[in-house]
Amino acid sequence: MSLFNSKEPEKNAKSQAASASSPQVQPVHSAPVPLPAAAAVESKQSNTNGVGAKPATMPVSNSGAYLDAGSRISGKLNFETPARIDGHVEGEINAKDSLTIGESAVVAAQIKADSVIVAGKVSGDIVAAHRIEIRPSAKVLGNITAPTLVINEGALFEGHCAMQPEAHDDRKVTVFPKEERLAQAAGQKPA
Repeated sequence: MSLFNSKEPEKNAKSQAASASSPQVQPVHSAPVPLPAAAAVESKQSNTNGVGAKPATMPVSNSGAYLDAGSRISGKLNFETPARIDGHVEGEINAKDSLTIGESAVVAAQIKADSVIVAGKVSGDIVAAHRIEIRPSAKVLGNITAPTLVINEGALFEGHCAMQPEAHDDRKVTVFPKEERLAQAAGQKPA
C-alpha cells in the first residue's frame, strides 16, 4: 500500500518525544469579568466584520442606570445618577441627573429630571430643571416645562410648553379674557 509509509511513524514518534520532553503549556482561563450595563450594550452593538451590524443612531453613554429595550416596568422610578431608558415604562419617573429616552422607548409617565433627552415616544408631562431636547425621532404628547428647550426638525410635539427658570408645581395659572389681556398689556384698566 502506498498510503502508509514506514517513515511516517518515525516522524510521529519523534514529534511525540519532543513534545513529551518540553513542558506542556496550558492556556490560562480567567474568570469572566462582569461589564457595566453600558459597556455590555456597546459590546453587543459592535461587530468586527460589519455584517449585519446596525449603526447606532444614539450612542449609549456611560450612564449610571439603563433599562434595555426588552424591559417593561410599571410604577415609580427614582434615579440618582444619569439614566437611559430604551424599554417600556408606565407610571412616574424622577431623576436627579440627566435622563435619556432612547429611540425604542415607549414611556407613559410623568417625568421630572435635571435634563431630559427624548428620542422615543413619551405620553405625559415632562418637567426639567435645566433642559429638554426632543430629537427628530421623538413623539411627545404632553406638557413640557424647562428653561431651555430644543425641538429638532422632524420631531412631533403635541402639548403646551412653559419655559420657566425653575419648575414649580405650586403655581396657579389664571386665564384672562382677551380684552383683559390687551388692557393689561396696554396698562389700562379693563372695562
